[in-house]
Amino acid sequence: MRRTPFVGRLMMLCATVLVVAACASRGAETQKDIVDIAAGDDRFSTLVAAVQAADLVDTLKSKGPFTVFAPTNDAFAKLPAGTVENLLKPENKDQLVAVLTYHVLAGKTLSKDIAGKTLSVATVQGSTVDIDATSGVKVDNANVIIADIIASNGVIHAIDTVILP
Repeated sequence: MRRTPFVGRLMMLCATVLVVAACASRGAETQKDIVDIAAGDDRFSTLVAAVQAADLVDTLKSKGPFTVFAPTNDAFAKLPAGTVENLLKPENKDQLVAVLTYHVLAGKTLSKDIAGKTLSVATVQGSTVDIDATSGVKVDNANVIIADIIASNGVIHAIDTVILP
């Protein structure tokens, strides 16, 4: 049986589409979650230690989606001396959980979704956080310094100051 050039090209196109689809689905499966991304970036080592101390690792590895305003190590360093160490003590776990969950929104919010807007949004902690995206992005008194770090279960926005409920 002789194939026409059209059928041969069609079969080649189908094979290419199948290979691309297989590679795309494999990439989606291996994309890192919020915790994996933060743990793999030295700028978030204090945040990772706090998330571990608060027993929030499993929550932030779950399906989500979440938007995390992630303070960098430099942001934690701006806190008064001894604050981080005090929050990491087991007896202060509830306070640590409140601080950390104040940095988390339910859902996936990219910078393009809020560009040009000012809003108050409920955090996972239960309070609202003020966001001003009219000139850059400001969350309460913190500036977003790295936006839209995409994770398999949401998005991370690095901030330069720890925000408090």
